Amino acid sequence: MLVSDFHYHLPDELIAQEPLPDRASSRMLHLNRASGRFSDRHFRDFPDLLRPSDLVVFNNTRVFPARLYGRRAGLKSQVLSPRNPATRDFLQGRVEVLLTRQISKQARETSNNNDWECLVRPGRKIAVGEHLFFGDHDELQAEVIARAGFGERRIRFSPVDDFFAKVEKIGHIPLPPYISRADSSNDRERYQTIYAQERGSVAAPTAGLHFTPEILDHIKKRGIETAEITLHVGLGTFQPVRVERVEEHNLHSESYSITAEAAAKIDLALRASRRVVAVGTTTVRALEHATQCGSVTVTEGQSEADIFIYPGHEFKVVSALLTNFHLPQSTLLMLVSAFGGRDNILRAYAHAVAEHYRFYSYGDCMFIE
Repeated sequence: MLVSDFHYHLPDELIAQEPLPDRASSRMLHLNRASGRFSDRHFRDFPDLLRPSDLVVFNNTRVFPARLYGRRAGLKSQVLSPRNPATRDFLQGRVEVLLTRQISKQARETSNNNDWECLVRPGRKIAVGEHLFFGDHDELQAEVIARAGFGERRIRFSPVDDFFAKVEKIGHIPLPPYISRADSSNDRERYQTIYAQERGSVAAPTAGLHFTPEILDHIKKRGIETAEITLHVGLGTFQPVRVERVEEHNLHSESYSITAEAAAKIDLALRASRRVVAVGTTTVRALEHATQCGSVTVTEGQSEADIFIYPGHEFKVVSALLTNFHLPQSTLLMLVSAFGGRDNILRAYAHAVAEHYRFYSYGDCMFIE
């Protein structure tokens, strides 16, 4: 299967650069995957399209300001501290770091280190052993301890009191690269679902951005059951595909957890042949990974979702999906095509382009059932 099979043309002007004033005012393309028919709706219709027996599953991860801007201080042997006037002349320029994944809690407890996988720019120039300094007053300092391809690095932060408090202070919301502006104070609230709880994502689970308290209340008043899981969105969700054949792509894993309460709700729904409606592709990835070993149940616990879903995948949990529109030739478009059928999805996307839907993170959405 070729990556180019998932290409479509999108004019730049259809890429949403700002969120709508009202979260729930977005448009929604409703697709019936069995018939291939679709219709134009608005997101406010979503609660009324649900069935009374549905179980709606949300990803309650919280985005943190994972983009850090700082400066390089050269190799450790060259520069010990940028505070020393004698060494400031050696500073080698600005650096941008996107924290994508914190090394496991178990590893931190055994090594007492605060290590992160990240993307850095300029990627080719930053070597192992370099020291990086972040914030106007060097609130955070880190050393590059390992490197991989395509700008990926592992860095180790020096010990500080309340690391995440400093990240919240000096970090920036990691808006995707197709949003061609700097992040603003408004993004701290709008690039976040209203039900976000568990900190850890470097990108928003964007299907959830449309929900408001009124929409959630409408779902509740209809007696429709809901559940929450947590998948921390990382490099696996937005990593570019750099191979020609889909099967050759290696997808990064993303950590997720399912509580006993959520697992019980999902298991009961599956046993009763009720629909499990996933809010977002990240929710799909966690739920389908939880049963990929042949189990017919979803159990509580934590794991690493390394599953790559593309056409041919047999869905064992999810039977309806709310999702935003995704980039051409992306793994998320492949996942949606696996669920809705590639031809159906590409026809629906062509319609959305013709009707001037708003695309990507701050854009409109689709409901596929």
